[in-house]
Amino acid sequence: MIITDTHTHLYSEAFDGDRNEMLQRAISQNVSRFFIPAIDSTHTESMLKLERDYPEHVYLMMGLHPTSVKDNYKSELQHVEDMFAKRSFYAVGEIGIDLYWDTSTLEIQKEAFKHQINLAKQYNLPIVIHCREAFDEIFEVLDEVKDDKLFGIFHCFTGTLEQAHKAISFNMKLGIGGVVTFKNGKIDQFLKEIDLKHIVLETDAPYLAPKPYRGKRNESSYIIKVVQKLAEIYNVSEEKIAEITTQNSKDIFGI
Repeated sequence: MIITDTHTHLYSEAFDGDRNEMLQRAISQNVSRFFIPAIDSTHTESMLKLERDYPEHVYLMMGLHPTSVKDNYKSELQHVEDMFAKRSFYAVGEIGIDLYWDTSTLEIQKEAFKHQINLAKQYNLPIVIHCREAFDEIFEVLDEVKDDKLFGIFHCFTGTLEQAHKAISFNMKLGIGGVVTFKNGKIDQFLKEIDLKHIVLETDAPYLAPKPYRGKRNESSYIIKVVQKLAEIYNVSEEKIAEITTQNSKDIFGI
């Protein structure tokens, strides 16, 4: 059984004290593929080091996170472009719109989002979308740019059934993580109506730990709790959940 964590910030300072032990805990539970989203240029070196230290398990994305879209966003976007010119990555991410922390930057967030979608199309890569309190704004941008080259993952999907179908219509998989285990998470109530072929697993570690670890530091080994919950929802074995979602991740990332 191979389990894929399609979204985990393993370079986070939250893991500086026990990163190797944390990774080994995950690998010992068959969580052996880790896809690493970017935030901004200040994290690039730590991401590259992570890849050097765990070359058989770690796969890097590159992009500018919407909460890092500030006054210097054009130089940050240039950094993203420069990195793609230097080497290959497996996705453009995480990118998108976040209106939880700051609504004043909406227009430049949209500009950065579109710019990076075009970059993904240029390199024939998937996008990994961050959406917080911004479904309408995200869908508006996707409506503008949709074509045969648009595909990817709607990371940390927490929307409604209608929004799930809308995301899938843009050739997106739904990234399902710890929220599916929350009593008030709601997505567990309709997820069975979404075919498993549209689902990938993620932790977003060190954030959004599943029950019974909610409120604590999340880590990639905890994805087992997500697997267990999905097995319950879909009434299939944990092995089947792992098999289908890992294949879905291969279809998206090409590895």
